[in-house]
Amino acid sequence: MAAFSNLTIFFLVSSTLAHTVFSEVFKPKDIAKWPKPPCKMYYPHGPFYDSKCPNITSYVCATNGHTYQNECFFCVDQWEFGPHIKFDKYGKCD
Repeated sequence: MAAFSNLTIFFLVSSTLAHTVFSEVFKPKDIAKWPKPPCKMYYPHGPFYDSKCPNITSYVCATNGHTYQNECFFCVDQWEFGPHIKFDKYGKCD
């Protein structure tokens, strides 16, 4: 009898954990709720410092219609060319 109840408890706990993990994996992601890029971390530290952006593809779309390779390139362009370049969404521009 004790083995049956331990097995039952194990099954209930494992199925609850599995549901929690897999429901998060298959849940549709709403990219509109993602935070804006943290541009302060990409700004150069001095006048002669050159920002080195990683060669990672994670597209960012700006309001000027330009698709950037990742948020670092977006932030550096915003820093160099002015605040009129605004974040629109993650992903390629339409």
